[in-house]
Amino acid sequence: MSSGRVHSWDLSTGVDGPGTRCVVFLAGCPLRCLYCQNPDTWHMRDGTGTTAAQLLATIEGFASFLRTAGGGLTVSGGEPLLQPAFTRALFTGARDLGLHTALDTSGALGARADDRLLDATSLVLLDIKCWDPAGYRRLTGGQLQPTLDFARRLASRGTPVWLRYVLVPGHNDHLADVEALAGFTAGLGNVERVDVLPLHKLGMPKYDRLGIAFPLRDTPTPDAGLTERIRGVFRGHGLRTS
Repeated sequence: MSSGRVHSWDLSTGVDGPGTRCVVFLAGCPLRCLYCQNPDTWHMRDGTGTTAAQLLATIEGFASFLRTAGGGLTVSGGEPLLQPAFTRALFTGARDLGLHTALDTSGALGARADDRLLDATSLVLLDIKCWDPAGYRRLTGGQLQPTLDFARRLASRGTPVWLRYVLVPGHNDHLADVEALAGFTAGLGNVERVDVLPLHKLGMPKYDRLGIAFPLRDTPTPDAGLTERIRGVFRGHGLRTS
């Protein structure tokens, strides 16, 4: 059975997928998003080694509750596709338990998700963090194109997607870019909803404890008007938003 490195896990109800979820946070991420709320998951070395069998044995203990609650297993991070074999083993085991599975990913490492992993994935929570490639680079330190390629691959497979868009004033709130992203998203045909998530700073204490400067400490959080305008752009393309 595959082994991996896990940062933590908990039970959650909200944007991590339908129903009550067991959310497993894996260690390690190739991006350094300016608004990251989990800087403690950046490095693989900070995770705890375990096997998929061990983790699934724990999940099996409350699988009946998760099924009754209409939920399942979400694998997040960090970046779960940094550990694709481990993620695949978790999803395969979870599906054997009758659980819905959700992959929470930036898509930056989408090429690492083989067909067996995606066959065991019920839903992808896909972060497209900025439409402008240069802006994406400034915001994340990574490249946009791999995420777009992964989005198109998911569309070709008919894999359900919930798009996530963390709204950061001054970085990805330009209406023309959002308009272009909304058009791209609507054209995929497999995006069930778009979650526009206003920037928050609840993770700042983690940065302080780790001795890391939080890059957006002085960036204002979006007001309700801006957030609603951005949601309105997506709705204008026929997309459901939250």
